[in-house]
Amino acid sequence: MTSPSGSPSGPPGSPPGSAARLPPAATLGIRGLGLHLRPWRPGDASAIVRGVADPAYRRWNTPKLLVETEDEALEWVRARALDYENGVGCVLAIARDEPGASAEAIGSVGVGVLDLWMRRGTIGYWVLPEERGRGIARRALTVFTRWAFDEVGLHRLSLGHAVGHEASCRVAKRCGYRYEGAMRGEMFEAGDTSRFRDAHLHARLATDPEPGPVGC
Repeated sequence: MTSPSGSPSGPPGSPPGSAARLPPAATLGIRGLGLHLRPWRPGDASAIVRGVADPAYRRWNTPKLLVETEDEALEWVRARALDYENGVGCVLAIARDEPGASAEAIGSVGVGVLDLWMRRGTIGYWVLPEERGRGIARRALTVFTRWAFDEVGLHRLSLGHAVGHEASCRVAKRCGYRYEGAMRGEMFEAGDTSRFRDAHLHARLATDPEPGPVGC
């Protein structure tokens, strides 16, 4: 969201220059482009386990804690709710929002590292293997980005991916996240915390122009 002068403003109704603000958790739910981005639920535990067990996920990501059981997934859901309550993260489940579609989670999108005072966040996403190739990551990132800028009042969203992850790079660019450079030794190698690999940094500002139309 921008002011008439073109400088970023805070959430709707807030004074210029104020910190960003998350809406109450009870009202949280973002719809658009055929998707519903919602808080994670205990019933999503199996989807979380499948998503993290996916070989492609493990190739490109090096999470501090791997979720391998449904009990661990339930703890992960509770941790994400606590992050939101404390204003330090907003990671949501991706579900379909189409006639006759299941409400089950098919992926994840959101800001895992959030600074409401500086109005910035670091965004990430993943989609279950069987749901790939349908533009879900691109649509989810587009919808979340618009909400984060227009409703929360963030000014900058950054996105990093391991060098060589071309699919994630395409999603970032198509959603208006400009390539800002390489970050040397930014990530662990897949499954090996004794070695490091480089990552590419993309970012988008609230004042950047909207990218082209997003379809399926």
